Amino acid sequence: MSSMSNKQPISTVMLPAKIDSVTATTVEKTLLAALRPGARLIVDASEVAYMSAAGVRTFASVLHQAANVQARIVFCRFAGAAWDCLLVSGFSELLDIVGTAEEAAARLEKEPRLFAGESLHPRGAAG
Repeated sequence: MSSMSNKQPISTVMLPAKIDSVTATTVEKTLLAALRPGARLIVDASEVAYMSAAGVRTFASVLHQAANVQARIVFCRFAGAAWDCLLVSGFSELLDIVGTAEEAAARLEKEPRLFAGESLHPRGAAG
């Protein structure tokens, strides 16, 4: 059986305009609801005008859960203050981020190098 026939369809989740301590829980629930074993997910940040550290923590939590179910996540279309938040936190290096939704879909069509969250330290690991 070809691995191509076992691929899940690609889903897209649009992030809200503001991701902060008030909205982070809802964002996390929405992203987690899209994760299933082998899921391929585009997270579109084109509407995000503001993101706090709560948004970054949300993405870290979702990446750990995605790794548990071998799901793949590609983020796209971050700009402005939201992009700055990812740069300052260092998460721009840990998340799989591309410029457009088309680039995200193309990346998800390729065979993965790592599943989401594998680049993060496992909980309880030193270093």
